[in-house]
Amino acid sequence: MPQMQARRRGFGFWAAMAVAVMILVFGVPILAGGLWLAALGGSWYYIFAGAGLLITAFLLFRRSMAAVWVYLLTFAGTLVWALWEAGLDGWAQVPRLVAPTVVLVLILALIPVLRGRPARMRGAAAAAMAGICALAGAGYVLAISSAGGRAMAQSQPPAMPAEPAPAETAEDDAPATPEGTSSPTGVAVAPARQARAAGADWVAYGGDNHATRYSPLSQITRENVADLELVWEFRTGDMPEGDERFSNQNTPLKIGDRVLICSAMNKVISLDAATGLEQWRHDPVVPKDAIPYNATCRGLAYYQAPEIAPTDLCHERVLMNTLDARLIAVDVATGQPCTGFGNDGVVDLEVGLGRTAPGWYAPTSPPTIVRNIAVVHSQVRDGQRRDAPSGVIRGYDVVTGELAWAWDHARPDITGLPPEGETYTRGTSNVWTISSADEELGLVYLPHGVPSVDYWGGMRSDLENVYSTALVALDVTTGQPAWHYQTVHYDVWDYDLGAQGTLIDFPTPDGPVPALILPTKVSMYWIFDRRTGELLVEVEERPVPQGGVEPERLSPTQPFVVDFPHVMKPDIEERHMWGMTPLDQLFCRIQYRQSRYQGMYTPPSTDWWIQFPGYNGGVDWGGVAVDVPRGIMVSNYNVTTNRNRLVPRAEVDRHGIVPIDEPGWQDNSPEDVSPQADTPFGIEVNAGWRVPLTGMLCTQPPYGGIMAVDLETRQVLWDRPFGSARKNGPFGLPSFLPFEIGTPNNGGAVVTAGGLIFIAATTDDYLHALDIDTGEVLWRADLPAGGQAGPAMYESQGRQFLIMNAGGHNFMETTIGDHFLAYALPQR
Repeated sequence: MPQMQARRRGFGFWAAMAVAVMILVFGVPILAGGLWLAALGGSWYYIFAGAGLLITAFLLFRRSMAAVWVYLLTFAGTLVWALWEAGLDGWAQVPRLVAPTVVLVLILALIPVLRGRPARMRGAAAAAMAGICALAGAGYVLAISSAGGRAMAQSQPPAMPAEPAPAETAEDDAPATPEGTSSPTGVAVAPARQARAAGADWVAYGGDNHATRYSPLSQITRENVADLELVWEFRTGDMPEGDERFSNQNTPLKIGDRVLICSAMNKVISLDAATGLEQWRHDPVVPKDAIPYNATCRGLAYYQAPEIAPTDLCHERVLMNTLDARLIAVDVATGQPCTGFGNDGVVDLEVGLGRTAPGWYAPTSPPTIVRNIAVVHSQVRDGQRRDAPSGVIRGYDVVTGELAWAWDHARPDITGLPPEGETYTRGTSNVWTISSADEELGLVYLPHGVPSVDYWGGMRSDLENVYSTALVALDVTTGQPAWHYQTVHYDVWDYDLGAQGTLIDFPTPDGPVPALILPTKVSMYWIFDRRTGELLVEVEERPVPQGGVEPERLSPTQPFVVDFPHVMKPDIEERHMWGMTPLDQLFCRIQYRQSRYQGMYTPPSTDWWIQFPGYNGGVDWGGVAVDVPRGIMVSNYNVTTNRNRLVPRAEVDRHGIVPIDEPGWQDNSPEDVSPQADTPFGIEVNAGWRVPLTGMLCTQPPYGGIMAVDLETRQVLWDRPFGSARKNGPFGLPSFLPFEIGTPNNGGAVVTAGGLIFIAATTDDYLHALDIDTGEVLWRADLPAGGQAGPAMYESQGRQFLIMNAGGHNFMETTIGDHFLAYALPQR
């Protein structure tokens, strides 16, 4: 017995020493960081906490009972401070209270081996530990499970005060052109045809060219959706073999009895819609060096040619843009190239561009076919150099591949190929995302990005500044703009328009108006009369921060939508910093205090500056979905922050960072620094504002949500965090926590007549079905890879199918895959 007691005392001694060392290791940086933070004007709490930890560690080394009392005082102060700063928001309390609670449990466990304790405290210590663990566990589960709804409700900022400034209105750039006439190059433009809508088929990326993503199919309902099962799965075989970046975001088409898909490397594949069996594939053999940010094919464009006999090749065809800048056309029935289109089924999209390089001018979105014109646009890789390939928009005869027109917005006189020896204007803004169209009006709606380069605009022309970050309605007969509207003036924040516009009949006091809803990265939704560009929402110009490196060129105001729901959040403050532990949060608080931040539209500078929302804020390529009969808009969105700095040219050169068209680019092209060659500055972007070691985000959740809006009343029906924490955690490891944290989410939704929303998008690799009336999750499926694509809905052999591409996304750090999965109700 004495030997056992001696061993226990020895174990107790070393346990106390181990805990003391651990507290010392945390206490020193917390006290030092706290002094630093206070000197920067931040919270004084960390000085108190660090001092309390160091005193506790000192007393533990002496095995003094006073260590318990000192830490209890420190913990009590921490609890009061945490509740004062963040209330009962469970996720916000993680870095404030989880680690201190663990330390409290450890210290209470040491009471039996500390000197100076009353004997009766041994039993009390054990009871206290059990009580604290139970209360803490229950409290965190309750707080985290309820924090999401509160966070979304509280995050809606108060109504913005009116500023006496006129709203920007669209301009009539060109008169409407009579249908059935010729283009500037002599191509005959067909009259409008009856546009096919989504139903049994899914005929375009957004269901149809109106992009409502609404399916009238109603076999799957709220009552039976829980019975959905996987019917078939198909894998394309396109997977990265080395360090290539893959991220397929394909929304399949369904035409007749076929599902038509494209793989990450642009293989076009026809599958049996009911069974998923491969019928044919066409491989255009795209080289790996053509991959831009990532290998993706968002979709195909379908066309039925009335002038070609139904039994002839390519009566029905699909068109696809390839990563290596080709426009190809293949026969729907056989997969054979349409030999009458271009050069044996191929049009070279690099003609007229001038100097380029693999992966620089690389289309990832499908053309949009209006009447008989295929409208083509492309991404141009950001951040490389001012002298970049043009963002020219071109229209091609969908049957012959002949160029019908070109719209170079910086050179309106160029309406076809550029003059010999010249190129389309280099560096102009491009349309990398998906466009929508009105067949009857003959208009295609083009969401433009930012001219090269993104974060400095000193070399942009006046016309480039007019069309930067603007929605442009282009007449497909002439290739000239009918109207345009700019959502961000002099954009130096990379707030390019990433979402496809959605065409609906919008309710107004004077009756329904043909309209277009435009979601944006600045977290607002613009609504236009799509015929004229007249605004159907109230927009006010608000003063915004000034300064930075080009104060003379910044716009003093920016437009804000004031009478329609938005997903803007209040300006971030030091108390919104986050992390896994108090150390993470302290690090982020110091970075916050060291950064320039004046709120939204803080100008870029050579000092670190905070951009909120970041370039992945608001709504990106997923767009919105509209339940047309119910008049409900569904929008998933992001709440993300960037921390950036402009890097002086000498520093960029010193590190050997070069643009994509120079030797050495592959060997020295860091993810977070872009050269922005030909300008005074490169740009360093900490996307999401991450802590260097753990990879955790510096701002507290939620990072994404989903909401439903009644379009007639303009009221939010519900708004909730979207995405669980199960696949995210420190050091890139999954936490397996099932709680809704609200993750970044990219990829769109489908809404159905059954009252359901189907969407993946989140980083937890789930495909969800939500009740459109309440936002409640009624069903979900575990995907084999990330679902950063939009689903599609179709009918085959009397069954309603939901199909999803699980391709993953390298930037969002979801699992990469090559899967297409089709779900339906069990056959009875």
